[in-house]
Amino acid sequence: MPNGPRSVSPVATATERIFGDLREVAARVRGDLEAEIAESTFELPAGAAPAAEISRFAREERARVLEAGVSGLEKLAAHREDELDGDESFGVEAIVLLEGRPAILVQRQDFAPQRDEWAVLDSQRAAIRESLVRVGRVEVSGHPRLDWVGTAFVVGPGAVMTNRHVAVEFSRLQGDGVDWTFEYGMSARVDPAEELPVDGDPPGASVPYEVTEIIGIHPDVDMALLRVEPSADGGLPTPLAVAADAPASVPGRPVYVVGYPAWDGRRNEPESMRRIFMDVYNVKRLQPGAATEFTPGGLVMKHDCSTLGGNSGSPVFDLTDHRVLGLHFGGRYRTGNFAVPLWELVDDPLLAAAGVNWV
Repeated sequence: MPNGPRSVSPVATATERIFGDLREVAARVRGDLEAEIAESTFELPAGAAPAAEISRFAREERARVLEAGVSGLEKLAAHREDELDGDESFGVEAIVLLEGRPAILVQRQDFAPQRDEWAVLDSQRAAIRESLVRVGRVEVSGHPRLDWVGTAFVVGPGAVMTNRHVAVEFSRLQGDGVDWTFEYGMSARVDPAEELPVDGDPPGASVPYEVTEIIGIHPDVDMALLRVEPSADGGLPTPLAVAADAPASVPGRPVYVVGYPAWDGRRNEPESMRRIFMDVYNVKRLQPGAATEFTPGGLVMKHDCSTLGGNSGSPVFDLTDHRVLGLHFGGRYRTGNFAVPLWELVDDPLLAAAGVNWV
């Protein structure tokens, strides 16, 4: 990546707030890079498929980005941030994304062992897996441009929650101007799988949920509730526990998001995204981070998980008790990501109509 203006990343939190010891992180990343380079010194056979060559090129590009990031971290640790060039700035953000605020692939409704900052996820694996199976991708039929539009999660008996801006892609107001129904010729479903295959094997079988009714779209916040039923034999999973009260403290509280980050060229430099995500989008990911801000009585909670377009409608879970604290609805670079704090709507009639599982 040539030197130039600093690129943006999905992470809004400053590096120093995520990593305690920048030198230790730099040394760890350098060690990983050296091991990876040592493993990849073997030449590809002459008849290797073009895809293998492309994959190697992508790995080499990412290694160059991370090498620049190591240099950048070392300058930050020495309080020489004014000396960072464009490569180093982007490399630092890549390390933040990959190490401090990762978007971890979900495969077979599970995730790879974690270490360092997020080793805590391993001790919470059983509860996180219960969360994973209750989140799915919102897919549409009959849409003129899109095959899927966001994320949704099970919150009540036969009910899922997502964003208003997700639901309006396939729904419309009826003639009474109050109730919602499907757009002409369109339908929707929620698929709890849609994972990256493991070692080329097809993903495990899943039973999508057909959206049968628009329960309602909230007039004040970016929220929609949908009625669903299984599209084949088998029932729906029990609803997630939704926080009926605020956690003891919000800023700094460990949280995680589950959703389907998509390629998002509108808000990101495409080449930068390719180098970090290795062109793997639209599949299920576990995205840990921290809640960063909430004003009591307000309808916005901020967090710093690494989200992209496609995470619209994702649940924001409390890592302590795995209740759903918020409904993610968007983000702004250098500022943060935004979620609806659900406990503020515990008496809302729309959520009552959906039978939300308040805990």
